[in-house]
Amino acid sequence: MSKPSTADPSTTGAERPPVDLTRRPSVEELRAVIHPEGMLQRRSAEHWAGRLYMRRISLRITRVLSTVTAITPNGLTYLMMFTGVLAGAALVVPGIAGAVLGALLIQVYLLLDCVDGEVARWRRQTSLTGVYLDRVGHYMSEAALLTGLGLRATDLLHREGGGSHWEWAFLGTLAALGAILIKSETDLVDVARARSGLTAVQDSASVPRSASVAKARRAASFLKFHRLVGAVEASLLILAAGIADAVHGGLFFTRLAVVLLAAIAMLQTVLHLLSIVLSSRLR
Repeated sequence: MSKPSTADPSTTGAERPPVDLTRRPSVEELRAVIHPEGMLQRRSAEHWAGRLYMRRISLRITRVLSTVTAITPNGLTYLMMFTGVLAGAALVVPGIAGAVLGALLIQVYLLLDCVDGEVARWRRQTSLTGVYLDRVGHYMSEAALLTGLGLRATDLLHREGGGSHWEWAFLGTLAALGAILIKSETDLVDVARARSGLTAVQDSASVPRSASVAKARRAASFLKFHRLVGAVEASLLILAAGIADAVHGGLFFTRLAVVLLAAIAMLQTVLHLLSIVLSSRLR
């Protein structure tokens, strides 16, 4: 979930009276500020799980936290980071328990990712530090989850079949590296533009200049296979693999998930780089 821009009028207080942190706002008051019109419809900025259910839950949690001044937006972001990393560590727990725990922790991570920005918007405490921590939290959490999946596939505690099974840990780490590179490729566009004195890139600039590349990009976007390396999608895939392994025995489906996510991450790293270079984002 992306943080609001500090330049967003809805976060500056230009059209709002001073915030009364001693009074809990109504759901309608809160929604008007933290979910401004059009925000949930921006598919490039809002995760599908946020639109589907999580923003409804986070609205109620943010309402409770709106008067709890001891909890800061950045403090919530740090908690989000910790929860995301903990989800990756939970996957080492063998059996279905580890997969369930990892998936549940990612849902908490997603909730905190919504709430920290909402609290910041309501209190007018948005900052560059918050935006930066949010991005770092996404990097760390997705990398931890995919690395944890690789370690899960090694069967660290039971050593199914004997041997170290190090290759699964390697593939999990490879998937984690791909997830980080994909995000960094996107973020580095703004870094390159800022260092050249240019403004932030517009969505329209993401369309490749080559018609054939543009068609390939639309096809990939339609299939949405690249989303599987995201934290929410990956956790659900890992959970499904864990359930299948619990039914059939062994770790076949978990290891299949490692191979699939590593392949997608590496392929998407290359395709995403080409998409950026062949678009107008660096012009």
